[in-house]
Amino acid sequence: MERRVFNFSAGPSMLPLEVLEQAQRELVCYPSGGMSVMEMSHRSKMFEKILEHAKSTLKELMHIPDNYRILFLQGGGSTQFSMVPLNLMTKSNMADYVVTGQWAKKAAQEAAKYGKVNIVASSEDSIFDHIPSFDSSQMNPDADYFYITINNTVYGTRWTELPDTGDVPLVGDMSSSILSEEIDVTKFGLLYAGAQKNLGPAGVTVVIIREDLLGGAMDITPTMLRYDIAAKNNSLYNTPPTYGIYFVGLVFDWVKRQGGVAAIQKINEYKAGILYNFLDESSLFKGTVVPKDRSLMNAPFVLPTEELNAKFIQEAAAHGLVNLKGHRSVGGMRASMYNAMPVEGVEALAAFMKKFEMENK
Repeated sequence: MERRVFNFSAGPSMLPLEVLEQAQRELVCYPSGGMSVMEMSHRSKMFEKILEHAKSTLKELMHIPDNYRILFLQGGGSTQFSMVPLNLMTKSNMADYVVTGQWAKKAAQEAAKYGKVNIVASSEDSIFDHIPSFDSSQMNPDADYFYITINNTVYGTRWTELPDTGDVPLVGDMSSSILSEEIDVTKFGLLYAGAQKNLGPAGVTVVIIREDLLGGAMDITPTMLRYDIAAKNNSLYNTPPTYGIYFVGLVFDWVKRQGGVAAIQKINEYKAGILYNFLDESSLFKGTVVPKDRSLMNAPFVLPTEELNAKFIQEAAAHGLVNLKGHRSVGGMRASMYNAMPVEGVEALAAFMKKFEMENK
């Protein structure tokens, strides 16, 4: 087999090798299935078992209470930008948003098509390098929900403390942080995550929704965008992304084998520490995020010149450290260290950065 690189892509991103190998073994013939999961009817008993197993394992890993429903949907995280307001912005027709990056900004713009959006706080004026602070006077007590992006993939920030929204349901986009650290699901009315960062191949979106928030969708909501329809039909209203659901189920099993989310979080904190400690001591490389808000998953950093940035990215790739180019709005580099990125990958990156610094002082 050709040597695998350390893939620091923000998504689609690195997946656990043993999960890829299991999927490879089972690709042509699923155990006692006589066919590939890709060929299986989504109405079959066998696929139903795959679906139920994925749901029950996620429920166990995230300690999801019985009054929440787990849905496997399509359309990526971006479709949730519309689904959330269409389904939830239906009583006062108002919602609160904190804009901490481009995905939160896009979500707020989309929601504004369906009701009144109150931007409680934004860190756009400092290129989203921190999570902005605010007090309860900026929050609308009549809002139908309060929306945050828990981890900001592009800018490398995360919420380390959740806002207290009282009776207003908290909605969280956790596409780039699901299963990376412990989170109290009961603090949220709704959580969602696109799969292609920490869970599996692109194509599945996981939604965790409290049951009392089902059933109030706007009349104009397309049937396919209604949470209650998806819940009533156990995510099988139409053909779901069957292979993607099977694959995220394998990843859930893998997380369980690592010792669960708490164990994974410790590893993620250790990995992030390796990189951030190097950045804090470096005289050449510089992190772009206020330290207290640094993400465990995505670490942007820059060199003093564009020439050096380009040189670093090129030489890193030659050393098997790929997809380190930063998002165009931040520039420089970004290392995404999702659950599947082994400690050795981050150690190899830090060692290469040290070598690069010595050679380019």
